[in-house]
Amino acid sequence: MSAVDLTPETRSRAYWALADCWNIVRRGLTHYQRQPVNIAWQLGFPIISVLLYGYVFGSAMTVPGGGDYRSFLMPGMFVMTMAFGFMNTATLVVYDVTKGVVDRFRSMPMSASAVVSGRGVTDLLVACAELAILMLTAFLIGWRPSGGILGMATAFALLLWLRFALIWVGVWLGLMVPNPEAAGGLYAVAFPLTMISSIFVAPQLMPDWLGAIAAWNPISSTSAATRELFGTPVGSGDSWIEQHAGLMALVWPAVLTAIFLPLAVRRFQRLSR
Repeated sequence: MSAVDLTPETRSRAYWALADCWNIVRRGLTHYQRQPVNIAWQLGFPIISVLLYGYVFGSAMTVPGGGDYRSFLMPGMFVMTMAFGFMNTATLVVYDVTKGVVDRFRSMPMSASAVVSGRGVTDLLVACAELAILMLTAFLIGWRPSGGILGMATAFALLLWLRFALIWVGVWLGLMVPNPEAAGGLYAVAFPLTMISSIFVAPQLMPDWLGAIAAWNPISSTSAATRELFGTPVGSGDSWIEQHAGLMALVWPAVLTAIFLPLAVRRFQRLSR
């Protein structure tokens, strides 16, 4: 359907869907504005990990092909921050569900898609702020990327692409778990997901069976691709997945989105049944 074929009713639905989405986004950002400690809490673990692994254990870490371990670590920290974001999404969603906020939204004359889409836009905006703060921290400790402006912009886009995919994982999980306390248990999923990856250690330095699992971890592809874009000299492994990290950094989030976005929408639609 072309733009000239749109009826006033269709244009009205599109307008109100965008307007309702923006209202949900404003609500979410207002919560962060009034409680900035939430962002500080989300950034606390990555920043502590940078100090712990970069300074306490950094001298004992080996980087394939040589190089400074902190330069190797920082792109992984960016990825870990994006990966851990799905737990925050799940917690906020389950909080709104259990407190009746979602039911109130559904009882109002507003677009049904606005609740889900507004959550996604809010989390992407917060992710941009998190990356900016974490990158500033990295610069303060001496991290200097050498990939140029284009490389940094592309790496930034890949990080947000991963976060976008994990938003729908978080929304689906938030609609599945019964209460916010249960959402806190998602750390049991997030912790091994980030540890068995290339965030802290290159997969080729792990035992063969564990290195294979780490190499095929979706966040490992984003870690490897962003390291290359940031200009971090790291020798890649011999496996196909490691040799095509840039391609898989695009493919993995697309697969996750294709799986979990429909699941999240379907689960949201079932709330009123």
